[in-house]
Parts: sequence; structure tokens; C-alpha cells
Amino acid sequence: MAPRAPRGRAAARDVLWGLLLLCFVPRISEFKAANALQPNILLIMADDLGIGDLGCYGNHTLRTPSIDQLAEEGVRLTQHLAAAPLCTPSRSSFLTGRHSFRSGKWHQGVNCESRNDHCHHPLNHGFDYFYGMPFTLVNDCQPGRPPEVDAMTRSRLWHYTQVAALGVLTVAVGKTCGFLSVSWKIVLGAASLVFLFFVSWYASFGFVRRWNCILMRNHDVIEQPMVLERTAGHMLREAVSYIERHKHRPFLLFVSLLHVHIPLVTTKQFLGKSQHGLYGDNVEEMDWLVGEILKALEVNGLKNTTFTYFTSDHGGHLEARDEHGQLGGWNGIFRGGKGMGGWEGGIRVPGIFRWPGVLPAGRVIHEPTSLMDVFPTVVQLGGGHVPQDRVIDGRSLVPLLQGTAEHSAHEFLFHYCGKYLHAARWHEKDSGRVWKVHYMTPRFHPKGTGACYGRGVCPCSGDGVTQHSPPLLFDLSRDPSEAWPLAPGSEPRYHAVVARVGEAVEQHRRTLSPVPPQFSLSNIIWKPWLQPCCGTFPLCACGQDGDPQ
Repeated sequence: MAPRAPRGRAAARDVLWGLLLLCFVPRISEFKAANALQPNILLIMADDLGIGDLGCYGNHTLRTPSIDQLAEEGVRLTQHLAAAPLCTPSRSSFLTGRHSFRSGKWHQGVNCESRNDHCHHPLNHGFDYFYGMPFTLVNDCQPGRPPEVDAMTRSRLWHYTQVAALGVLTVAVGKTCGFLSVSWKIVLGAASLVFLFFVSWYASFGFVRRWNCILMRNHDVIEQPMVLERTAGHMLREAVSYIERHKHRPFLLFVSLLHVHIPLVTTKQFLGKSQHGLYGDNVEEMDWLVGEILKALEVNGLKNTTFTYFTSDHGGHLEARDEHGQLGGWNGIFRGGKGMGGWEGGIRVPGIFRWPGVLPAGRVIHEPTSLMDVFPTVVQLGGGHVPQDRVIDGRSLVPLLQGTAEHSAHEFLFHYCGKYLHAARWHEKDSGRVWKVHYMTPRFHPKGTGACYGRGVCPCSGDGVTQHSPPLLFDLSRDPSEAWPLAPGSEPRYHAVVARVGEAVEQHRRTLSPVPPQFSLSNIIWKPWLQPCCGTFPLCACGQDGDPQ
């Protein structure tokens, strides 16, 4: 039987479980390929890892022996693409096999109407066991780090508070010295309003670590706030324990690593050991964690019966830096990074598959593939069928990985930033050429720097992007770095290629249906009554085993 799939409208609410560890145990069924029984399935996803950070993708200065060995023993994809350049939509697409903007509520937290309804919880969307973070890992989770959640908004609110408080203080001094003839009642009323204004925003922004940085096991909050120095070890033990408990029947285990997202909390064992500062240390610790999980498969005799996959949710975060230097990844020869629309550096990610005896070891595939392809691939391995009542953008990779298909099932791939189409890719299979058309690109700041420094990530629309008419055209088969845009004078087929991609875009848009806006004020505003809590709200605090701190 196939893994228990979300149904109807529930599937439309498949939320992105950024930075989670998700586990699911299906039952045994026949897999009509090289194996009589379905394999175990292990999916490992890093966060913000650049494709150029791994030895098997050309890095000679960072040590990633475990992932490199995985590539040697399996199949490595060189044109594996995230469905979006940001964590949330990319992971939503990975879990559902469809572009995130097709699926309504994909970033709405855990609850809908009450603190304990858990309508968006993984256990209500096809998984049988869950351990991890239900929210996004941010700098605020690590004491002493500069704030990240709405830092600019928080700064403005603090400025407004200070100005208002100074105004009230000035009036109070003027009243005391007899310069102003206002009543103390008005002064105290104004002071009360300033205080209420401060409390209203500080209750949310001032306690981000307590509200956002929590660990859950199934439906229970077990650590609030979480202690990041211990979290990676906890997640590793959970993953290994899960493998040991379920080694006698097929399982699906999704391990979504906290590495290598800022704040890059790294244990002492790896601090200062790499050639690339804190980020490099974190990458090398991540590789060790992956190695320990792979070792657990081998120790339990599961290596040859497990379909293992490793990837990243998108490219490295170029704007992540502090006074000591770069805190984001390296995207190799590819232009751009996290949050940068359709540029290759933000969406081209590692794609490594291993299944000894079934997938050819050491094979390298250059065909365009997508993270959305993993969903239908897993469904096929489980002996099931993808849902027929909705558009599925992904295609099973089984024929391509096994070598029974020469080309990817994708002729066109569409690259979005939020709900905005930034670029489209055409794989012209007869000629082997891969064309890329950019309709809009982010405006780098400062100009010419290749990133949006000072903004966190590049915007998807508005004044932060440049609209291209006619669009930019690149031949990725000859210019993978997107360094040389083509023109009618340099490419005789320029107009024909742009027109053909345009037709595909129009056909693609006819498959879209409107969904509620994801980041409307009503969706993103903090709702205290929905806040997961260990203990009595607002006194939420507990240690790893649920004991009050």
C-alpha cells in the first residue's frame, strides 16, 4: 500500500514544516522493479546548503566525506532544482509534488482555531510520528545573536516607542516646571497609551525565542524555548532510534536538518576545524550527522534495502554575514542565491540517490529534475498512485535513476519567487540544449554586488525587481553561469525560443487556480490564542522531557 496520503482539502493545507524531522511508517507491499518488496525510504534535507559546498560537487576545501561517499555509491544529479528559492515554498512543493501557490495555506503554523487543534500538524497530514521544530529556525533562537524576525519592523517600532516616550516625558517636565498648562490626567493617559503600544508589539517581537523556538514530539511541546546546542544531538538520536525500532518492516523517514541555516550553532567538536569559519564548521558537522544516520542503516543491515536521498531546500544564503565574514553557502559557478528569483544559484541544489543493487553506483545525470519529483518517486516506490484530483507538477524519477529512460520527464520547468513567475526553462531534448528565459530578476543592492545586502533576502516583486521586455535568454547547456545573455544578433533562434517558452508559460498558467494570499496581515499576525505552549500560557517553559524549567 502507498503511504497514507492527505485527502482533498487537507492536502491543500500541506504546510511547510521548515526545519523538522518527520517520520512515517507504511506497510509492506510489492514493488515491481528490481526488488520484491518496497524499500525503506530515507529522505535527508539540509537547509540553505549551497551546491558548491560539497566535495562531490567540486568543493576542495570543505570536508564532506559522508555525503561524497553517498554520491559514489549512488546516482548524482547535476541539474536538480528547487521549486522556489526560499525555505517555505520549496519545502511545501517537496512534500506535495506541486508548486506551493497551488496549495492554499502552506505557512500557517500549527493551529487553526484553538491552541490544541493542531490542524496543520504533520500527524494530521500523513505522518505517524513527529519530532522537531514546527516553526522556522531564526537567529532569535540563539541568545546573544542579533534579531532576525522582522528586524526592520522591530527597529521602527522601538524608534516610535522612544519618540513617543520622549514626547510624554517632555510634556511631564514642562508641566512640572510650569511651562505647560495640561492636566496630569492627560499626561498619565498619554503615558498609558505609550506603555500599551510598547507592550502590544513587544509581547510578540520581544519573546520570539520563547514563542517560535520550540521542540515537539508528536502533539506535545517538550522543550520551550529550545536549547540549540543540544538540538542536533537530540534529532540524531531520534533518527537512529527510529531506524532501530522499525528495522523489521519498511519505513519512510524524513530528516530535515537544522544545518546549515543561521545561527549556525555548532558543537565544540567541530568549532574552528574548517577552512571557512563558522559556516564551514557547520557544514562539516552536518556531514558527520548524515554519516551517523547512514551508519545506523548499515549497522542494522538496512543499507541495501534502503532508498536514500540527500538534498538542500535551495541555494546558499549570500546575504548572511556578520562582522567576522560570510555565514552563507557557496553556490559554485552559479549566479545568485537564496531568495533570488530564478537565478540558478538560488534553485540548483544537490540531488543524490542511493539504492545498492538497484541504482547504478557512480552514475551522474545532467537532465533537469525537480524537488517536486521526489513525491511521485516515493509514491511509486511505495506501490501507490499520485492523486488524480489535482495538478501534480512532479514526475517520478525511477526510470531516469535506473537508466530505463534517457531523458527527464520535464520539457518545461517554471521558476517562481512567491507567486511571481520569474523564469522558465525549456529542455529541448532533440538538441540537448537547455534554454532559460528570465522575465524578471531581483535588483542587487548595492548595484553589481550579486546580492541584496542589507535586506536579508531579495524581494520578489515591486521596486526590488527589474522587468525584462524582451526577456533575458540564456543557453544553460553552454553558459550554466548565466553570464552571457543572448540576443537576436548572437542567437539566430532567439525569437523562436522566446516564443516557444512563452507558449508553454501560457499553457501552464491555464492550470492555475486562485488561492488565498499567503502573507496577508490576518495570516501572519501573531495570535496568542493559537500559540503552542508547554505549561500555562503565557508562562510557557519546559525542558526536554516536559519538566518545567
